[in-house]
Amino acid sequence: MNSIDVFYRSDDGLRLYACDAPGPAADAPAVLCLPGLTRNGKDFGAVAERLRQRHRVICPDQRGRGRSQRDPDAAHYAPMRYVQDMFTLLDTLGVARVRVIGTSLGGLMGMLMLALQPLRIEALVLNDVGPVVDPAGIARLATYVGKSAPVANWDEAIDQTAAINGVAFPGYGRAAWAAMARNVYIQEDTQPVLDYDPAIAQGVSSGTATPDLWPLFDGLVPRPMLVIRGETSDILSLQTLAEMQRRRPTMQTVTVPGVGHAPMLDEAEAVAAIDFFLAGAGK
Repeated sequence: MNSIDVFYRSDDGLRLYACDAPGPAADAPAVLCLPGLTRNGKDFGAVAERLRQRHRVICPDQRGRGRSQRDPDAAHYAPMRYVQDMFTLLDTLGVARVRVIGTSLGGLMGMLMLALQPLRIEALVLNDVGPVVDPAGIARLATYVGKSAPVANWDEAIDQTAAINGVAFPGYGRAAWAAMARNVYIQEDTQPVLDYDPAIAQGVSSGTATPDLWPLFDGLVPRPMLVIRGETSDILSLQTLAEMQRRRPTMQTVTVPGVGHAPMLDEAEAVAAIDFFLAGAGK
């Protein structure tokens, strides 16, 4: 994929990174892809390759992940801090309006961005997240975020990736796990290491980080919204999804069968839903 590496400074001085994939024209609508808690912009590689046929696609690494600098103060690993970084990125790139695709934490960030700068956010895709995060999912995250044992080689990295994520993707084979491992580990000296600062676990270490964001959700200005849910998700419950739909009747939804948290967005159902949604988002 022909893309541009963007390094920029946050307002508090960290060197942060984003991949910027130009669209087919200078005025192509921009899509900002926000990954989940322990992930980085590489998760959206296939999404960006597809969407850039009609869009400019921006895939950032949040602070402490991927090619972005780690924060010496772990208290800064918080959604509002990440959101400010994203506004700084958009300002740096001169992007006035954007469509957001957010997975898990990235979806929560998308809601916050819409609340804070509603004129800037044209449309929002929430991938397997809503105003209530199921405590069961938070408890599961707390068992491994920042706690995974070191691995000695790529075979062990693949095994660990499968062990952590197997419940969400029961149909994956070795090749799929290897591809995922390459997105979440990097080679450092003689062995693979997880591509995030273990200190990001601070917010989920107790297993009780379950904010109630219904007031935020209810206060969002009307914008096109699509919610994607993994059929067996332990983060976005069916009850929460149903209540979101009740409160926003125009919201589009799709369920990705056979997967949990969170769909990788390369599934046929997710691809079709996103393409249809974005095609109508500017109308």
